[in-house]
Amino acid sequence: MSFLAIVITVIAIFFIVSSFISLMDRSEWWYRVFDFPRVQIVCLSIATLGVCLFSYQGYWYEWLIGSLLVLATGWQSYRILPFTRLYSSQVHLVKSSDVTRQITIMVSNVLMTNQRADKLRGLVDTFEPDILLTLETDKHWELALEPLETRYPNVVRCPQDNLYGMHLYSKFELVEPEIKFLVEQDIPSIHTGVILPSGQLVKLHCLHPAPPSPTENEKSIERDAELIKVARHVRQQSEPTIVTGDLNDVAWSDTTSLFRKMSGLLDPRIGRGLFNTFHAKYWFLRWPLDHLFHSSDFGLLELRRLDSIESDHFPILCQLQYNPAISRDHEVPEPTEKEQERAAETLTEVKNNPSR
Repeated sequence: MSFLAIVITVIAIFFIVSSFISLMDRSEWWYRVFDFPRVQIVCLSIATLGVCLFSYQGYWYEWLIGSLLVLATGWQSYRILPFTRLYSSQVHLVKSSDVTRQITIMVSNVLMTNQRADKLRGLVDTFEPDILLTLETDKHWELALEPLETRYPNVVRCPQDNLYGMHLYSKFELVEPEIKFLVEQDIPSIHTGVILPSGQLVKLHCLHPAPPSPTENEKSIERDAELIKVARHVRQQSEPTIVTGDLNDVAWSDTTSLFRKMSGLLDPRIGRGLFNTFHAKYWFLRWPLDHLFHSSDFGLLELRRLDSIESDHFPILCQLQYNPAISRDHEVPEPTEKEQERAAETLTEVKNNPSR
């Protein structure tokens, strides 16, 4: 076997094994990390297959590895397919505009050590969102964004120096805003009502759970539990609802899918694109970590990723319009009995572990 054949075989086996690992129902970070690079695995697997075909010599193991790599590539493609234009859109576009029922939200994970608050203020000046959610904001960022408060008089402040501070700036009236620590004592979330110009009340939940990683939580259980708690609460609400933030999870993961089904919320990215927001500095290592989900009584006006503010995340902008009639055109996701059991087991595990 030539050196090239050995290298290609090792690469192919790595992609096959990583695809298999992502299927495993385990919460340790070294398993869940393979949920993220599905697009990268597809691209590199296709390139590897091309080299395999070019160097094919008829050995049985070449056929076996090639077949398994085709299956792995197909599986990875299947998982990301809903977040391409090849798939039908889950959220319908608004046909008739009514500015009194519209809400524009900008979400930006600023990177706490980033010093370019002027770039974020510039985007706010350009797009004039009704609501700005900033993540990883500490006291320094709070002071740097203070000039915005003349236009955004309704502010919820939660500065922290642990990369999990957050601030909410709103032109619209906020109703009973709360800062909650749903699972971990140092990981906040913001929950509030928002009054649209029409007078309609909208419930808004802003999240930034910690990811499973070697430097933070060993398992994904804390992140998953926070999402499930919010999803259960949302499912019980009758008001139109928006959930947004950096969920430290990709759009196609089982956890995010479970959240959508448990909450009954829709994802405007489905059928439109990936809208990768992280990592802003490395074009090949990007995935959609910043999310916005909404109830079926909203239609979409605009969804876009914005220019870099020198953070490791790109900001994202979404404009929605409340329209109860559009609910008839939307299919609300529902969890299976097995998925409900999985959600209950996750909450039980967190509750029974006093270290969390």
